[in-house]
Amino acid sequence: MIDLRSDTLTKPTAGMRAAMAAAEVGDEQFREDPTTNALQSRMAEILGHEAALLLPTATMANQIALRLLTHPGGLLIAEERTHVIVFEFGGPAVHAGLMTQPLSAEAGRPSIEAIRTAAEGSESRRDASVLVLENTHRSSGGRVWPVDELAAAVDAARDLGIAVHLDGARLFNASVAAGVAPSAWGALADTVTVCFSKGLGCPLGAVLAGSRELIDRAWEEKFRFGGALRQSGVLAAAMLYAVDHHVERLAEDHARARRLAEGLANAGLPVDVDATETNFVAIDLAPLGLSYDDAEARVEREGVQLGFLRPGVMRAVTHIDVSDDDVDRAVDRIPAALGIRSGVGV
Repeated sequence: MIDLRSDTLTKPTAGMRAAMAAAEVGDEQFREDPTTNALQSRMAEILGHEAALLLPTATMANQIALRLLTHPGGLLIAEERTHVIVFEFGGPAVHAGLMTQPLSAEAGRPSIEAIRTAAEGSESRRDASVLVLENTHRSSGGRVWPVDELAAAVDAARDLGIAVHLDGARLFNASVAAGVAPSAWGALADTVTVCFSKGLGCPLGAVLAGSRELIDRAWEEKFRFGGALRQSGVLAAAMLYAVDHHVERLAEDHARARRLAEGLANAGLPVDVDATETNFVAIDLAPLGLSYDDAEARVEREGVQLGFLRPGVMRAVTHIDVSDDDVDRAVDRIPAALGIRSGVGV
């Protein structure tokens, strides 16, 4: 089975497992885990902030950030299919007491005009508490925010007195694709999250970065969300290994995704090759007249698993455990499964 559902499917490599086994550890609650402390210091620098905090998941990191930057009854502004709105099970309302203003936007990037309209349309400008930006933007197909465009959105939020959180779950993908340091985006926001359990291949783990004052408060929130991780250096070692060994190789995932997109498009499938900027390939089902469930079942019968991108659109995601041979076989099998023969729909 060629599994292209998500880059969360990655498994730790032998080298990563060895690093975890050899990790020097201590009790995180006493701030005595040296490997965790080293990770947090390094990630703060990489992301352009004073401090960083290790957390189990990026969803938890996002939710803690929202609690830090807002007040109950405030307004969260974000593109309508941003992760915090669609995939975090009402967390902004449950954990931070936020109302949500979704914005429609091309490629997941709300315009300055849309941000201003959403903020100024509230009963009081003080109600507009936080703008959440996502880079890469998952539901648009792993699209990359150009730094200048994201900076303009942040400036607009600042002018309105709104805090900014950057959901950078796949920020390293954006960095590799654009040839720009993660800090170019990360330093712009009040807080930034990075996930390590996707293309970076860790079994779990995320980092939240921000000012020292915010991260001190995030430490308290971490306890409210579940507590210290004790000998967390075992996990931090995997994350440090990923920073050293798995970031630059993301370019291989991007190249495979591009080759997959070109192969599927050449076979006649509705795939926008130019929109494949990182490791996602989007397949539009509407021109094929197929429901998601039908398409999913068809490709699985051909030995391929695809995932959900957004309503009416499937995704194929490349990652460290997807080979060139997997891509070649997927190019052959997916069009046949979805009713394409020799570039002609049947």
